[in-house]
Amino acid sequence: MNLKAPRKALDGLAAETVAGLVTAAADIVLVLDRRGIIRDMAFGSEELASDLAGDWIGQPMGDVVSVDSQPKIALLLGEVDSPVPPPRHANHPLPGGGSVAISWSLRRLDGSNQMLALGRDLRVLAGMQQRLIEAEQSLERDYSRLRMAEARYRLLLQSSAEPIVVVDLSTQKVVEANPMAARLLGEESRRIVGRPFAEQLDAVSGRALPEWFAALRAAGRAEPLRVRLAHERRECRLPALTFRQENSSHALLRLEAVGSATATQRRSSGQAEGHADGLADGLADGLAKAGASGRSRITEMFDRLPDALVVTDADGRILALNRAFIDIAQLATEEQALGESLERWFGRSGVDLGVLLANLRESGEVRSFATRLRGELGGSAEVEISATRLGAQDEPAFGFALRRRRAAEGRSPRALTRSVEQLTELVGRVSLKELVRETTDVIERLCIEAALELTRDNRASAAEMLGLSRQSLYVKLRRYGLGDLEGGEAGGEDPP
Repeated sequence: MNLKAPRKALDGLAAETVAGLVTAAADIVLVLDRRGIIRDMAFGSEELASDLAGDWIGQPMGDVVSVDSQPKIALLLGEVDSPVPPPRHANHPLPGGGSVAISWSLRRLDGSNQMLALGRDLRVLAGMQQRLIEAEQSLERDYSRLRMAEARYRLLLQSSAEPIVVVDLSTQKVVEANPMAARLLGEESRRIVGRPFAEQLDAVSGRALPEWFAALRAAGRAEPLRVRLAHERRECRLPALTFRQENSSHALLRLEAVGSATATQRRSSGQAEGHADGLADGLADGLAKAGASGRSRITEMFDRLPDALVVTDADGRILALNRAFIDIAQLATEEQALGESLERWFGRSGVDLGVLLANLRESGEVRSFATRLRGELGGSAEVEISATRLGAQDEPAFGFALRRRRAAEGRSPRALTRSVEQLTELVGRVSLKELVRETTDVIERLCIEAALELTRDNRASAAEMLGLSRQSLYVKLRRYGLGDLEGGEAGGEDPP
């Protein structure tokens, strides 16, 4: 934005003053004639002057830049009479080798045929960009080490022959439970996690548990506690090891079944893995027109890309995958995934893949579909999926690209926070029944908005994701004033 009254503000300034201001505002100043010949020049710093080490006066501006930058200088000179001439980046060769990147802006001087070129040294910006790239690479290496450490930890936990439960001592809730512990407790691991550990014990043992946990928190150790499980009324000993994580004390508990520990530890389960065609068959359509060298390079690129790539058939069964998917899905080999449904690793089983395949069949592509991916060892990662349809319409295949999200992206929780704050202010003014109803409405509306956003306003898929009938969803859309109910819906029929 220019000065509102430049003639009034700068009236009466001497030429020397103006020259000093221009030189102070730029790293290099060039005065050019109408043919682009340099007639005068000035440097904003001695360092830059010594680096370039040359007298450019009398030379065309295009001769003092690298050969590859000469067309940019020609564009710069040709656009000088534009209302707002855009800046151009040019490389200037250094006497000792290398080059300096300069951003040039050109303006014509009023009342003369001369032009003023203002250059800004981009080395500082380039240095900052390089440091940013190095910092991102360092962070990615740290993330990779953390993921590998987590994978090893989960592998040890899953393969342990002893029933192991990790409990947060502050909340007394289960954080982790391996398959042996789940089998002993008679529950699935995912149903145990997040619930108080006392729920897995009988009433007498549950009453003794808080005092024992308090001793663990205070002293870091305690004598093994004898408890009786709620499932099968089996008696167990609880040896414990304590550790700290995220400023909270945790306890690693081993459930030693009294009198039958050996038999319990010997139980194991197997898992059958599917097999299908390899990477070359999965990519055959995409590589058919490439030569041998081209096929080799494309295959290598597919396998080495940092984003997880998967090719599936029309039903979502995996035909090909790369190393990144093996890593994010916590697999040992690609054979564990070939022939399996991609839905197996999605966080919302039965919903996500159906929504993706429906959109791919209809429009041929999906962009930025956010979901959670579950690993084989119990880990999970927030991912963003882009997908496209491959092959012929009658025999399609689908390609998926899954990218990790370092932080949860998507809907901001501020709206919910503001709504909760407003609702808590009503405590004491309205009845609890009305307050609960208002809170339910807020959460229900946010969930519907999230489902519509995830399915790109496909209300049939949104209703399936929310576990509602189509009619119930339309009733709620009308209630909250969401969506354009007059124009039907994308991918579905008009509302009833």
